[in-house]
Amino acid sequence: MSTLHLSHGPHIRDRWTTSFIMHTVLLALLPTAVVGVIVNGWHSLFIILASIVAAVGSEWLFCAITKRKLSILDGSAAVTGMMLALSLSPTVPLYIPILGSMFAILVVKCAFGGLGKNFVNPALAARCFLMISFGNAMTKFPLGVDGISSATPVADLLAGRTVNITQMFLGTTNGVIGSSVLAMLIGGLILWGLDIIHGEICFSVLGGFTLVVGLFGGQGFDPKFLLANICGGGVVMGAFFMATDYTTSPVSRLGQLVYGCLIGVLGALFRVFGKSADSFSYSVIIANLFTPLIDMYIIPKPYAYRPAAIKLANGEKKTPLLQRIPKPVIALTLITLLAGVALSGVFSMTKDTIEEQKLAANMASYQEVCPDAVSFKPSEAAKEAIANLNGGVYGTKYGKAYINEAVVGVDANGQVVGYVISATSGNGYEGNIKLSIGITPDGTVKGIAFTELNETPGKGSLAAEPGFINQFDNRSVTQFVLNGSGSDGIDAISGATITSTAVVNAVNAGLDFFHSVMQGGN
Repeated sequence: MSTLHLSHGPHIRDRWTTSFIMHTVLLALLPTAVVGVIVNGWHSLFIILASIVAAVGSEWLFCAITKRKLSILDGSAAVTGMMLALSLSPTVPLYIPILGSMFAILVVKCAFGGLGKNFVNPALAARCFLMISFGNAMTKFPLGVDGISSATPVADLLAGRTVNITQMFLGTTNGVIGSSVLAMLIGGLILWGLDIIHGEICFSVLGGFTLVVGLFGGQGFDPKFLLANICGGGVVMGAFFMATDYTTSPVSRLGQLVYGCLIGVLGALFRVFGKSADSFSYSVIIANLFTPLIDMYIIPKPYAYRPAAIKLANGEKKTPLLQRIPKPVIALTLITLLAGVALSGVFSMTKDTIEEQKLAANMASYQEVCPDAVSFKPSEAAKEAIANLNGGVYGTKYGKAYINEAVVGVDANGQVVGYVISATSGNGYEGNIKLSIGITPDGTVKGIAFTELNETPGKGSLAAEPGFINQFDNRSVTQFVLNGSGSDGIDAISGATITSTAVVNAVNAGLDFFHSVMQGGN
């Protein structure tokens, strides 16, 4: 007599075990967690650890009390704890993630039979429980510059204020610990490329959300507006990590598309017409409740009746192009594109700061070589002469020497006390050498200061040492001569003739520019 074995779904056998899948999801979430800790500080790490430990500990306790087989090693509890922690504010007290993880495991998961039997996503259910129970703590975010708890970007967006999309994409703005859209996308695309999550769900969520926000958001399909909405409020986390939970999502491809669209549409409606800036969790939970209904009415055809199988039976083996490209290749391509976008985003974020630092470095060098000046003003004659150079080298006797800028130093009474010329030599041993030359009204070189010197340590870098640089101080010459024996001579750095020559050429180009263009108060 045979024995009938009954078990819960899923019933499809695969080479990947539950443990492998869950631990892969943990690894996919790791980049987001790392970014969250870097941006928000060590308290974020304690929140993540507390949440994971509480989730795993709760499942261990349940198994011990009910004398069930220990299931903590499959990694599902750790995934729940991680996802819950990433959806929390980095300022919540540690009892919040602990209580949330206990609720997720004991009430939402174990009370309904354990892994594969929960009817809603445990992490999202716990988050909604915490939002209802501890609303103030859950909606409190890091202090702004005025010492007041600042709003999330989505709250600013709904209030009509401008948001920084680049910061939202990178995860460097205000929000939950798992705010980095870039890190979420990288992790999600890896899971999709490995076929661990279903693209029908992820991309239909994003597509449905974008369509409804574009139609009813009030700004049409403005790309910046749509991107700002997608990058905020947990949309990407919901699409790639919450909505794709095997237990709470449909089994058929068409059902997954309907399910994903339902999440995207509900999330967009809550975003546009609701009052809460972070309501995407509710759209996923509501869609979870519709999963049994979707599976009841959208039944996949048996394989033998599918068009692909019929074509294969008839000898037609041609496969569409997109199916011939392996998913990992597509995923890696998208990740590469995202990395490029991130790098350009970082550049755009830091561009102004870099320029400000360069300007500050230039001004410091100007003050160093023209200490009697209290301010510097542009020279119109110099500006015109530099413009006429059109970015080309200056003269024919100075190698690859360029004149960058020339200013006039004035004292508190507005009297001219000196001139500063910024010059660059492209003939350095390791690249460009940029320096400032201070010149008194009578043509005496007051001194030089480097603003860019990347020469070989111990060799060309000695150009910035007093033994070499002080040779130019308080010298009244028309041109300097490297290794010259007269009053205009400059001793080269031993073993660094190329660097020495480049520096002398840049100074001589600046001197010539001064005598030709600026001398006399121009």
